[in-house]
Amino acid sequence: MRQRTPRGALVSRTVEITSTTVQRGDVIQIGGRACRVSNLFQLPQGAKQLLFESGELLPIHTRTWLLAVRMLRRR
Repeated sequence: MRQRTPRGALVSRTVEITSTTVQRGDVIQIGGRACRVSNLFQLPQGAKQLLFESGELLPIHTRTWLLAVRMLRRR
């Protein structure tokens, strides 16, 4: 028997992100710490600077790819 996901439930999913696909709220693990992206800033040549809730900054190049946990709302 399959269990159904309740309407409006949050589901976490691991996704591959780049400078073009990163979103606010993505959780990236860096150095064993989970860091949630709170804001993004566009840099020259397609790069982005990520601002984490902790106040730390991480610039990522267009060729950088990372794994992140993204919360999705199921309807």
